[in-house]
Amino acid sequence: MYPSGMDYGRESGTVLIPTRFVWPYGGRIVYISGSFTGWTQWPMTPLEGCPSVFQTVCSLPPGYHEYKYVVDGEWRHDEHQPFSNSNLGIVNTVVLGRESDYLPAIVSSQMPPGSSMDVDNEAFHRVVRVSDGTLLEPFPRISEADLQMSRHRIAVFMSTHMAYELLPESGKVIALDVDLPVKQAFHILHEQGIPMAPLWDFSKGKFVGVLSALDFILIMRELGNHGSNLTEEELETHTVSAWKEAKTYLNRQLNEQQVAVSRRLVHAGPDDNIKEVALKILQNGVATVPIIHSPSEDGSYPQLLHLASLSGVLKCLCRYFRHSPGSLPVLQMPICEIPVGTWVPRIGEPNVRPLAVLSPSASLSAALNLLVQARVSSIPIVDENDSLLDVYSRSDITALAKDKSYAHINLDEMTIHQALQLGEDPHSPYGNSIQRCYMCLRSDPLHKVMEKLSKPGVRRLIIVEAGSKRVEGIISLSDIFRFLLGL
Repeated sequence: MYPSGMDYGRESGTVLIPTRFVWPYGGRIVYISGSFTGWTQWPMTPLEGCPSVFQTVCSLPPGYHEYKYVVDGEWRHDEHQPFSNSNLGIVNTVVLGRESDYLPAIVSSQMPPGSSMDVDNEAFHRVVRVSDGTLLEPFPRISEADLQMSRHRIAVFMSTHMAYELLPESGKVIALDVDLPVKQAFHILHEQGIPMAPLWDFSKGKFVGVLSALDFILIMRELGNHGSNLTEEELETHTVSAWKEAKTYLNRQLNEQQVAVSRRLVHAGPDDNIKEVALKILQNGVATVPIIHSPSEDGSYPQLLHLASLSGVLKCLCRYFRHSPGSLPVLQMPICEIPVGTWVPRIGEPNVRPLAVLSPSASLSAALNLLVQARVSSIPIVDENDSLLDVYSRSDITALAKDKSYAHINLDEMTIHQALQLGEDPHSPYGNSIQRCYMCLRSDPLHKVMEKLSKPGVRRLIIVEAGSKRVEGIISLSDIFRFLLGL
């Protein structure tokens, strides 16, 4: 919700925090009114199956806000939430933290609702946590014993299956020479449709690192900070190896209180078990781990076999346990009942890092800054009703290589909507129907979410409210594995 006259940051790119307001005390017609609505009254909707509970989600900027409810024409406040006296009488209050505390996880009103997105709109029961902490229409809970049994069986499976089982029957793996110009590497990633590639150093005879979409985000932010549009010449003057050296300096700037240390390539061998592979991905904060085999004991003549990801590991898990779901009770639990993912917080919920979103008119610069500072791989993009439109991901930066767009754009002037349009192919036989945004419902069982995340190219699901597609949270591959492994 973007109240009239209070158009928070829709043009400037200010981070907005979806915040759920709930009135659980009955009534026929309920409105919310607050400093964020200009004290105009905005309607709240009753929940399906719970006509006495009303809710709405408002996207608010950081800071202090006051609000009250209007119930059947009478001004009310929630005694179970923080409140104070003001010139309007007793009002509820909420304070949202600094932008640096937010975790983001998306095109303009001209974009067709639901395009390139998919969600099951089957009948479901919403779970509503009301202000006093009670739970309406609760789902069955899992016992600690069943949870630990499920985790143990998963750990045993992952410890007894090797990385070579992740290798496809056929496929290709692309590696880049560290002496390639950055511009050429940029084009290769875009043309091949890949977000990253291992780096090969001929002088050392080994793989020395990875070039990813995040590298290009950092490059464009750095060049953009010089106050001029990017040019081809600026990208041609740097090789990949020169950029990697410069990145150490940038890391020191991003982490002023930390000592920037050059990281060694994180990789695995074909005989490592898949639990070790998953732990390397999680502990090092990387998206993929190269599977490298060397025929000699000293590691010379390494062969790049595969780029292992959590998606591939999850596919193995799903395939193995698909026909024996009873052996893992946790798989039947709805995701809203287990501690997994990042959710829109309830008013008054303590010590929760909110989920941040951006509007389609926010600048590309704002999106890139958020991706880097919050250390996330994607940001939900929503309309004026907080309904999901799309997702802007790190890998979308490679679309700027199309028609050499990076040579004539200004990051502060280009909107997210315009940036996403660059990635569309008008000559594609599929049109613009290629699915980019994957969704699920809070009532979906864990096994259904895992099956969706195991599909190639899917790294996260946006949790939405059925019908309205209002964003309720994000659940990623790393969230799933941290939960399954008890990390």
